[in-house]
Amino acid sequence: MHGVFPSTRKDSSRTTGYLKVISDNSESRVPNQKKSEDFYIGYLPHAPRSIAVHLRKFIFVALACGALAALLFVIKQKSFAFSVFEFLQPRSFEGMISLAPYPTLSVLRPGKSGGLPTFSRYLLVAEGKHGALPEVSPFNGKRVKLQGTLIYRDDQTMIELAPNTIALLAEAATIVTSQPQSLGTFTLAGEIVDSKCFLGVMNPGEMKTHQACAVRCIAGGSPPILVVRNQRAEITYLLLVSSAGRAVNEDVLTMVARPVEITGEVWQHDNLLSLRADPKTYRVLESSIF
Repeated sequence: MHGVFPSTRKDSSRTTGYLKVISDNSESRVPNQKKSEDFYIGYLPHAPRSIAVHLRKFIFVALACGALAALLFVIKQKSFAFSVFEFLQPRSFEGMISLAPYPTLSVLRPGKSGGLPTFSRYLLVAEGKHGALPEVSPFNGKRVKLQGTLIYRDDQTMIELAPNTIALLAEAATIVTSQPQSLGTFTLAGEIVDSKCFLGVMNPGEMKTHQACAVRCIAGGSPPILVVRNQRAEITYLLLVSSAGRAVNEDVLTMVARPVEITGEVWQHDNLLSLRADPKTYRVLESSIF
């Protein structure tokens, strides 16, 4: 038997040497792998130290950038204009009511006017998006006492009437009222706004963001105003009226909150300016002037 079949006895020394060669060759082909703890498993209570350090740095930088962006955003914003609506603070007023072109209350200035107009004219509106004409019509040219809430901005003043508070006063001995004066013809560029919101009820009460509200206010009877700004951002306020001096509320609705150019005659009546022109001649400007 031994002569027929070759020996099957394993040579342990040869086998050990062969395995060593395989092991050496395998180690030479596999790159060295360093033990690392940077593998993060979500369900563990803490992230590995190196990941936690980088994450803290990232969060700090992100918060700093967010704070800086917020600060730059605030700095770049235009400040709100100083305008006031004395909401829920009614006052009493005495004066003479005029209806044309828009309802006003003429109040005698106390003491010497010092070169200023003898009367101050306050525009009148009703509560909400309504004009004051229906309520004040019976009192045209009459001295009255009424209650209302002040709305004001710069040198422009408006009164929001409290309902059913107008009462006739005894006629004064003599009331000398002023007459409007023409200041000449001008071509002016500006924005048509509703006076009630722009003077104080809304801030800002202008441009596209306020267009829908302004259209409703003017349609309801609020006097439309052309706001003209000079290079120093100073504002001139002009009531818009027709060439004949009548209200133009319905005629300007499609041009509200848009840059327009108007050529017309400027009139002054006490402290109020008005611009007389046919609304059909108003020109909408393609480029913004604001």
